Amino acid sequence: MRRRLIGWTALLAAVAGGALWIRRALTRPPELSFARVERGQLVSTLVSNGKVEPAEFVLVRSEREGVLARVAVERGARVHRDDLLAEIEDQEARTELAAAEARLAAARASLEWIQRGGRDAELAEIENGLARARLDEQEAERELRALEKLLVKQAATALEVQAARDRLERARTEIRGLEQKRAVLVSSSDRAAAEARLKEAQAALEQAGLRLRQCRIRAPLPGVVYELRVRRGDYVRPGDPVAAVGKLDPVRVRVYVDEPELGRLARGMPVVITWDALPGRSWQGSIEQTPLQVTALGTRQVGEVVLTIRNPEQDLLPGANVNAEIRTQVVRAGLIIPKEAVRRRSEQTGTWVLEGDRLRWRPIRPGASTLTRVQVLEGLREGELVALGSAPELRDGLRVRPLRP
Repeated sequence: MRRRLIGWTALLAAVAGGALWIRRALTRPPELSFARVERGQLVSTLVSNGKVEPAEFVLVRSEREGVLARVAVERGARVHRDDLLAEIEDQEARTELAAAEARLAAARASLEWIQRGGRDAELAEIENGLARARLDEQEAERELRALEKLLVKQAATALEVQAARDRLERARTEIRGLEQKRAVLVSSSDRAAAEARLKEAQAALEQAGLRLRQCRIRAPLPGVVYELRVRRGDYVRPGDPVAAVGKLDPVRVRVYVDEPELGRLARGMPVVITWDALPGRSWQGSIEQTPLQVTALGTRQVGEVVLTIRNPEQDLLPGANVNAEIRTQVVRAGLIIPKEAVRRRSEQTGTWVLEGDRLRWRPIRPGASTLTRVQVLEGLREGELVALGSAPELRDGLRVRPLRP
């Protein structure tokens, strides 16, 4: 009986002790982590992603149709302006050029002949006839003057004088006839036709030369062949893309920023680019162009921001999907707290501050921020402690056991 009484006494003592421990546990202040308000530098950033493209590029297209006899470059090749990229079979164009050169030579010869007055033999015959007729004219003029003087002295007859005049007139008539014959040997219409044939032959030669040059597809600017769409033996038509050539230093990155964040951006703001394909690497640049309009992108309203990024090693490739961190503001000596310490209460922004061992609500005015930290412009002092946790339910005057940093 006595042993049973002792057992019941021990059990009651244990129950009482447990109840006391539970009561103390329930009334014990909760543990809560705190962070210290510190003065330091904060770089406010805006993070987005985008796609790389050359700052300057040309999509090179074929200007004529044919089979590619040769592709002279590989993807990634660095080229100078007018370097050969690919070549279309040109036998037909060479034949056409040779025929055009022959037609031009014939047209030039024909015009030269016309400019000399006609056929060489006929022209020589007319010139010889003119020379003889002019000599006859000179002799007839001398004879006529002599006979006219003799007639005055009655040493010659009027009939002899008239015969001399007739001889002079015949010589002059022959000269006029030969000059007319020389003039009509080649007409003005013949000259015009010959000149037209020459122009036509010159145009045909230029066209044939152009078609031959079009068989050789060349780089329009110095840069890198970052896209190659053809290979030897492919059949291309006018307008078909052959390659893309661009300058890869610098490059451009186009990113989309949500409308509420656009007011934070300005031209010239520094940017850091990272690419998952090359971890540990980064590229520097700045905002080249802020959005010109806001457009819908799915359910978002966004603006397109153009970044210029330095790429001296040209290893940031066009088409790559990259991460962009835009530095919108740099605070060099501000009061900084963790972002998780900032809370909303009754439409008011603030934080829980430790005063002794109790919490006090403190409204604050936040400034610049990052993903993890916030600048406090008003409401806090350097060295104060702000609460980080949210459980249990926090309230003004709550007693806590602080876990200090």
